[in-house]
Formats: sequence, C-alpha cells, structure tokens
Amino acid sequence: MEILLHEGDKAPQFKGVDQNGNVIALSDFKGKKVILYFYPKDNTPGCTAQACNLRDNYDDLIKKGFTVIGVSGDSIKSHKKFEEKFELPFPLIADEDKKILQDYGVWGPKKFMGKSFIGTHRTTFLIDENGIIKKIIDKPDTQNHTEQVLNAWGN
Repeated sequence: MEILLHEGDKAPQFKGVDQNGNVIALSDFKGKKVILYFYPKDNTPGCTAQACNLRDNYDDLIKKGFTVIGVSGDSIKSHKKFEEKFELPFPLIADEDKKILQDYGVWGPKKFMGKSFIGTHRTTFLIDENGIIKKIIDKPDTQNHTEQVLNAWGN
C-alpha cells in the first residue's frame, strides 16, 4: 500500500470520539508533539504489545512533551474494554466509519497468511507543534515502539 502523506506535509485535521466519550481533535494539540498511531484491532497480540509499550513509557513521553493518540476502526465499547484491561493512559479514537484512517491513507488492501482483505495498516505519524508530519513510521516495532519513536524524532 502506498501512503498518500509524506514527511513535511500538513497533517490532516480530524475529530473523533475516544473510549471515554470525549471528542478529540488534532487542533486540540496545537503547540504539542503528537504521536498519532494507527493500529488494526484492540486486544490482538501486536496491537496489545504496541499499546502496552507506549503505556509503559508514557510518563517519559509526557516529560518529553509528547501526546499519544491511538486510532483504530474498533468501537468505543471495544476501546473502553481494551483501555481498562491494559490500563492505557491515552485516548483511543473509535473510527468506525474509517474517515480518519482513509484521510491518513492507512486503510487499504492487506495480506495475512495468504489471504487478502481490506484493513488498517499499522502506521505511526509523528506530528510537530505546528501540525506538520515530522516522521512516518510505516513499520512500527510493536515491542519497542517508544524507542523507535524517540529515535525517529531525534530524542
């Protein structure tokens, strides 16, 4: 799949609802560094590893001025269960209509175990204080995602 966005592009604005019913918009984070990570599905091994890695390093990320936002096509209810089960401290946006996923170019054809289907490509966008995409991580290391983010950002 070809990502439509590139480093240096203005990040597409979005608005969505998180697991607690809060409306989250990219514009709420102007002046902050945003780790916007897209993942396929709540409670699956890779997605859980990625979320827990960000959770385990969350305090350090906050101290370095980052905000973490997760997005998947799962429901608010699914996100709430995922958050509670793994004590996730950051918002998870429920993008059931796939608008944000499509705006960021991460919804499309995939292959898994020889089967083709349409789904979310695990991708992380690092967005600077001015809303510009500083880095795109198109192959996140779910076990070491925080380290990957900090290295990509240059911290």
